[in-house]
Amino acid sequence: MTAVSTDLLAADTRMGAVTLRVADLDTMTAYYRDAVTLSVLSTSASEVVLGRGAEQVLRLVHAPELRHAPSRSAGLFHTAILFDSEADLATSVHSVASRHPGTYTGSADHLVSQAFYFTDPAGNGVELYTDRDRSAWSWTHGQVEMATLMLDPNRFLREHLDPAAVAAAAARPATVGHVHLCVGDVDSARRFYVDQLGFETTAELGNTALFVSAGGYHHHMAMNTWQSRGAGRRRLTLGLGLVRIEVPALDDLGALTDRLGFFGVETRDDGRTVEFEDPWANRIQVRAA
Repeated sequence: MTAVSTDLLAADTRMGAVTLRVADLDTMTAYYRDAVTLSVLSTSASEVVLGRGAEQVLRLVHAPELRHAPSRSAGLFHTAILFDSEADLATSVHSVASRHPGTYTGSADHLVSQAFYFTDPAGNGVELYTDRDRSAWSWTHGQVEMATLMLDPNRFLREHLDPAAVAAAAARPATVGHVHLCVGDVDSARRFYVDQLGFETTAELGNTALFVSAGGYHHHMAMNTWQSRGAGRRRLTLGLGLVRIEVPALDDLGALTDRLGFFGVETRDDGRTVEFEDPWANRIQVRAA
């Protein structure tokens, strides 16, 4: 049996589906299904699950009684949906830009990835991206080199939009590559997500942003204070409902539960999943795959 580290998340840790609380379930479902090109995997009167194949990406929970969070609150900065290829990414970007051009907010070459940014009809941030091969990533003293360079969306689409990829979109993979949060301060985020939860720091932007991962990925999660410096704990509002993290085995989950207990983090553990809150009441669920 492979030994389980007691202070780090397992190298094969990955992100799971993100839950969003939404007021207009039909509009939000249509955006992610028809524009982002995810498939509806299951539906009920109060929840729609979207993804590709058997992979859940988003869970939309109907909560019309809730209000939007005040500006500058902690919460979701964006959900980053990862595509396998530039052609797959171009398919989704072209679809969103065609159906909802007003939701486009920008694009960037981050050296490790190519990314396009949107805001969904409820104001939640969305990143659509594809990774460059890991052999092209550059690491210095344990931190990955990332940047924000110009990425011309029209040129990207001209070079990579492929009718074959468009036709096959529903059968192509898409996953949650990373989740980026708005938090009140970076030092508290580092104590929680690195020292307690067990991610490793992969990049920092002064005292305004922190990027963390497991297993040498560029980042599974990020936290910034660009719009939320000084924010306190969240109230129950529309927007982010739950961030899911998947670890490979029950032993990994047990090690995490013990570690969080040592640090006094209040958890709810059913033997297969453990749930808890970060310092801003962003709810996290870790489960064994």
